[in-house]
Amino acid sequence: MSEDGSHEATAVPGPAGRAARRDPRRAPRGTWSLAGVLAGLAGLATSYVTAVALGVRESPVVAVAEALVRLTPGPVAEAAIGGLGSASKPLLLAGMGAALLLVFAFAGRRQRRAWWQPLLVWLALGAIGAAAVLSAPVATVPDLVPVLVGVVTWLFALSLLTTPLARLERIAVPRVGAGAEPGPEDSRRATARAATRRAFLVRAGVVAAGAVVVGAAGRLVGRPRRAVEQTRRLLRLPITRPDVPDAALVGLEGVTPWQTPLPEFYLIHTAIVVPTIDPEQWELRIHGMVDREVRLTYADLLAREVTEQWVTLTCVSNPVGGDLVGNAWWSGVRLAGLLAEAGVQPGADAVLQTSADGWTCSTPLDALTDDRGAMLAVGMDGAPLPIEHGFPVRTVVPGLYGYVSATKWVVDLEVTRFADVAAYWTQRGWGERGPVKTSSRVDVPRSGAEVPAGDVRCGGVAWAQGTGIAAVEVALDGGAWQPAEIASPPTDDTWVQWAATVEVEPGEHVLRVRATDKSGAVQTGVVRDVLPDGATGWHEVDFTAS
Repeated sequence: MSEDGSHEATAVPGPAGRAARRDPRRAPRGTWSLAGVLAGLAGLATSYVTAVALGVRESPVVAVAEALVRLTPGPVAEAAIGGLGSASKPLLLAGMGAALLLVFAFAGRRQRRAWWQPLLVWLALGAIGAAAVLSAPVATVPDLVPVLVGVVTWLFALSLLTTPLARLERIAVPRVGAGAEPGPEDSRRATARAATRRAFLVRAGVVAAGAVVVGAAGRLVGRPRRAVEQTRRLLRLPITRPDVPDAALVGLEGVTPWQTPLPEFYLIHTAIVVPTIDPEQWELRIHGMVDREVRLTYADLLAREVTEQWVTLTCVSNPVGGDLVGNAWWSGVRLAGLLAEAGVQPGADAVLQTSADGWTCSTPLDALTDDRGAMLAVGMDGAPLPIEHGFPVRTVVPGLYGYVSATKWVVDLEVTRFADVAAYWTQRGWGERGPVKTSSRVDVPRSGAEVPAGDVRCGGVAWAQGTGIAAVEVALDGGAWQPAEIASPPTDDTWVQWAATVEVEPGEHVLRVRATDKSGAVQTGVVRDVLPDGATGWHEVDFTAS
């Protein structure tokens, strides 16, 4: 026992000894970690609400996440898309959240040792956030304000929370144990320690509640998205509702719908938070190797002739038999006329498209000026574009994979040369021009299905945009190819449904499919990965007949 009556640790070997040597005055390590976590969350909340209030699309956390997406090597990004699909971004954010909680807890524990140690942690996090914000393709110095607010909040909140903990460790522990006679000084110490603990709990509650309130305020301040959504719903565009032609259907249950239901239409983009753009604020700039720069507002665009057509879009990351493909009724203004108005100069062979979030793609100029009908789309399936699909304006180019053509939230078209630009995905090793490859898929029966032996109806979809599908064939268990029935859609820019009947014996079977386009080219059976310009090979399913 010390001279002032407080207990000191005794030297006991082993783990028990280490526990005994702890100074009983010290606050549990967990409280310091909790202080760091609460301070960290408060900083995230204030940076978020500041970003929303200032109209900065990317809060620091979002900026870091999108920087990670931009810096991810092509093969890794492809593996994430192929293996995780739409779950890749939530998992990225969850992983970042877990890492931040660990860093916040570490900063809290460092505060116990010296005031300057957590300062280094906060400054390091702030530097990462600032670098990510400034690395965005569309960024300005004022975008750093949310980062600064977050760092200041971290410093203040951690000091506020840990002051009682530091005071607690300066107050001696009252005398306890058999034979100890507590006196007035012990009572004073016990009262002081209890008051200090309460002070910490009160401050922790205030900081936690403040973080929740500030975060909720950010959601309220973020109502511009809801305002844009309301504006979108109230728009009355000069477009029509689609009417699926009977000739496009084969009438086999289980085959993918010819018109993809909107909730099932695939979504691939690099934005962590999608841009929300008021149509009145949208503007498109066409410039570069042109005779005259053209600028269009949303009203200017709608004042032009609007055309409509069925177009199937395909992601280059779609594996053989995959579902990153969908068919929709698109409404918009042809790009060929707009580029002709700008006056394309000799030598140009590409158009660098830029999205409001800074994403870019380089598109072959001839694909935007020939008769395929490339457009600035304003409508999808007879309604204004959904926000996630590019509202208010996106590009749709039949016959090209989306990574070189389908720019959502498009705001800039620069006429240029492939030799002079490097777009988002082509910088990561993907092909330059990205024409869609002839593909086919078996939808019925599903792989692993059990069917009755005998005549089995099978079916699926096939596509060769721009050329069209002339024939589809199926082969059972490696046998001879036999023709399938194919539907007759009104355009070669969409997929076609197909159906066939195969006779199967009881047992396990493998069914494969291939297509032939209208030029006579047969779909290749050579298996290739999606990199660098789309997967190839015949899709096959295994099933059991009984």
